[in-house]
Amino acid sequence: MELLKQRIMQDGKCYPGGILKVDSFINHQMDPNLMMELAKEFVRIFGHRPINKIVTIEASGIAPAIMTGYLMQLPVVFIKKKQPKTMERMLSAVVHSFTKDRDYTVCISADFLTPADRVLFIDDFLANGNAAKGVTDLCRQAGARIEAMGFLIEKAFQRGGDYLRSEGIDYTALATVRSLEDCKIVLE
Repeated sequence: MELLKQRIMQDGKCYPGGILKVDSFINHQMDPNLMMELAKEFVRIFGHRPINKIVTIEASGIAPAIMTGYLMQLPVVFIKKKQPKTMERMLSAVVHSFTKDRDYTVCISADFLTPADRVLFIDDFLANGNAAKGVTDLCRQAGARIEAMGFLIEKAFQRGGDYLRSEGIDYTALATVRSLEDCKIVLE
């Protein structure tokens, strides 16, 4: 998606270790007009599928997921990184954060992820695929079916896309980063 690629090149910052910082428009300060355009693109790509629920993971996938849910008129549920004391019938999985280099036990209520659900998972980044693995695990536990996954940005030089393809999961990234070597952003 050209609009997203332009913003990455204009406002994205690269840090050593393969880190792309997009906090000025995606995952700290958010551009709601950009989020709406990204959501429209997800609707264009996935709107014909038999999806009945959008799932994301705390926190940076929430904005594009809500915008997409609004346009598709579907409920959106986000997987939590900390278990609330009030959560009943909890499903949980361990997810490793590439950016923060730590493990999280993520959770979702089985009341909001059920065998009747056909899920579109939306997140900000696809890097090593750790969040996607956690979501896949939770969906298996719940008996839900993953219809597709949508990511704002894929880091193609990491292994997340390989994992999703090996699992037979259909996914789309709206922008693909080929390389961040020498802190130069190279898009596909």
